[in-house]
Amino acid sequence: MYLEPETTALIIIDMLNDFVKEDGSLVVPNAISLVPAQKKLLETAREQGIKVIYLTDNHLPDDPEFKMWPAHAIAGSVGAAVIDELEPLPDERVIPKRRYSGFFGTDLDLTLREAGIDTIILVGVLTDICVMYTSADASARNYTVIVVSDATGTNDEDTHQFTLKHIETIHGSEVTTAENLLESLEKTSRTKSFIGLSSDKPNVAP
Repeated sequence: MYLEPETTALIIIDMLNDFVKEDGSLVVPNAISLVPAQKKLLETAREQGIKVIYLTDNHLPDDPEFKMWPAHAIAGSVGAAVIDELEPLPDERVIPKRRYSGFFGTDLDLTLREAGIDTIILVGVLTDICVMYTSADASARNYTVIVVSDATGTNDEDTHQFTLKHIETIHGSEVTTAENLLESLEKTSRTKSFIGLSSDKPNVAP
């Protein structure tokens, strides 16, 4: 796997207080365990100049979605904020959404295309809901999609694994681990550094 940092974006989905913290209104059981891998990917992305985008549930108090789910991520609430461990930098985009897909009713597609992005890396929650629907819409728009298996999670492992297989076989996305992705990013960085050093050598006539 070779990733070009200038055309790649890391998209962090719904790592919000309401989904991650113990006192959240709709806690995903293993969400907190995903943070170390996500944080490492986030740090590496920032080091390598990969664009970082946050997708965040951001609901109205009377959102129709609350007929299916407990009220969560209400606009302006603490629960709707990204967890401190993954806090966005001032120049990183935070895109609110009211539905499962990060593309539905948002300017995510425009944001990516304006930045020249053709490859996206997805991490966050929930694998079978917002991650899957975002992956599907990204594939339909011809983005290369990479889903990080141990940096995404949902309410149970069987559903998580089934969804990852579905994303891989039906959406045509690539599913990989954080370790493998970080190794690929490191190789890319070393390759670019080597090319940069080589290009600095003066031309010597034979």
